[in-house]
Formats: sequence, C-alpha cells, structure tokens
Amino acid sequence: MSALLDLQSVSVSIGRVALLDGIGLTVKRGQILGLVGESGSGKSLTAMAAMGLLPLIGGRVAAGVVRFDGQDMAAMTEVQRRKLRGRRIGFVTQNPMTALDPVQRIGEQVDIVSRLHLGLSRADARARTLDLLTQLRIPEAGTVAEAWPHQLSGGMKQRIVIAMALAGDPDLIIADEPTTALDVTVQAQIIQILGNLVRDRGVSLLLITHDMSVVAQVCDRVAVLYAGRVAEEGPVGPIFAAPAHPYTAALIGCIPQEGMEKGSLAGIPGAVPSAMTFPAGCRFHPRCPRASEACRTSQPPILPRGEGRVACHHPEVAA
Repeated sequence: MSALLDLQSVSVSIGRVALLDGIGLTVKRGQILGLVGESGSGKSLTAMAAMGLLPLIGGRVAAGVVRFDGQDMAAMTEVQRRKLRGRRIGFVTQNPMTALDPVQRIGEQVDIVSRLHLGLSRADARARTLDLLTQLRIPEAGTVAEAWPHQLSGGMKQRIVIAMALAGDPDLIIADEPTTALDVTVQAQIIQILGNLVRDRGVSLLLITHDMSVVAQVCDRVAVLYAGRVAEEGPVGPIFAAPAHPYTAALIGCIPQEGMEKGSLAGIPGAVPSAMTFPAGCRFHPRCPRASEACRTSQPPILPRGEGRVACHHPEVAA
C-alpha cells in the first residue's frame, strides 16, 4: 500500500515554544492508524499539522515535511489546501454538540459539503445526504435531514458529523477523539461505523484517541505520542503483545480486563509535562520506573524494532 499521508520529522512551534519534535507518521491507503496518548501529548496538534491548519492557532511547521498523496502541503497555496480539506481529507471532531450550526437544519449542513466539493445540484446533494444518513444507520433519514441539531442525541449528532466528513468523498478521514462525549454503548457503535468505512469504502483513517482499547478494536497500526514525541509505533498485534516502551506498557495496563478485582486497575503516576517544562533526556523519565541516568540526560533516538519503531534507552526491559 502506498502512503497517503506522510509526516517526516515534523516539528511544530507556536511562537518560540516547540510543541512537537520530529514526528514521523505514515497512513497508507485503506489503513487505520491509531494516534494515542494522554491529553497534552500532541495528538490534536499533529492532526492540525496534517491538515495545514496550524496558521489558525499561530503555529507553524518549524522543521520536516507534511505530504498528502505525495504533495508537500507547505508548497501549496491556502486556496489549494482549502480544496483538499473536505474534498480529499474529511475531519470528525470530538464534540458533535459544537460541530453543528444550531440555526441550520441537518440536511442543509451535509448538503453543502457535496455541493461545494463535488459540484452537485441541490437535488443531487440532498439525495447523497439521505444515502449517507441511511448508510450510517440513521433511521428515518428524511425526517432527520429536516431536524435541527438540538433535536438529536449526542450519538446521532456524531453520525451527522461523520456524514459531513464523508460527503466530499474523501480519501482520508481524520477523527479526533470521536467518542469522547458519548456513552459507552454509543461509543462502540461509532467505532464500528468508522471501522466499516475503511473496509467498505476503502477510506484511510487517522484515529486520534486516548483509549488503547479503541485502538485494539479497529486499528491496523498504532503510534504512541508522549510530550510531543513518538515513543513507539508499529502493528497493533505485536505492540499489544509485547510493548517495547514503558509508556506504551503503562497505557495498555490502564485497560480494564474482564474479571479484574476491584482496585487493581493500573494507573500512571504524574502527568504529561507542559511544553514550557519538558525535561531533558527522555521526556517520560520522571514518570518511568525503569529510568536510568542515560534516560535523564540524553534523548533516545527512535530506532527500528521488529515491524515498528521505538524511542527508548531500555526497550528490552519494557516487553
């Protein structure tokens, strides 16, 4: 499979503050890549870099290159990037309650995407909207299309946001914490829908989440971010079977297991440092039970390991 989205050694800054450092990620055609880490790890910022949206928050790619389908995003004009977003790159936000316009009917909000990016007439756009809503298992699609956002549940709104992301017939969908605001049952439905999109429509998916159990359910590969750096990346199966980085192992240890005794669920002491207080050396070392002097003083390079990569001075003891 060829690379659709390719980030090579991407560093991102806002003003003088460096937030991402040497991020390398690849999403191939028809593949689901999970981007996982705690809040503050840099997941959403990575997504903004991938879509060329950093200028909206005063950010910039300070080093490295972001390519979509072989094209350098930095070499494009803003008009070209706007045409790319919505048409070839769809985006699903983490909060459907604020993603929809409260004074516009649901159908109109989905219609406008295919009218703008595919040049469809009003009638053809509405027919496409109803077809998408039906594919997303929304009952009485015609009635829902005439509804206002406040009349729908959170799970239904998230399906509408997914429909909007699909309306331009994109090659890649970037879903940023798409189940955060939903209850457990609806979360499972949304994750299943996203997984089916890749299988049935051949869409690539960059799934941003803090939940390793979601990654285990639907992703082909996973990239673990910590404090603006990639800690580990590789196929889901081998990483879950034998994580090489202590942070990856700690995240997997936070997944509830059937039959687990009360109070036995693991946690990770401390918190992700802010960009103003990144420690020297490995940024995870203040929270790592295996930290050595080398971890405290020198940044570990990211090196090949099996079918993936890991940035750790002691990967052999993390498995």
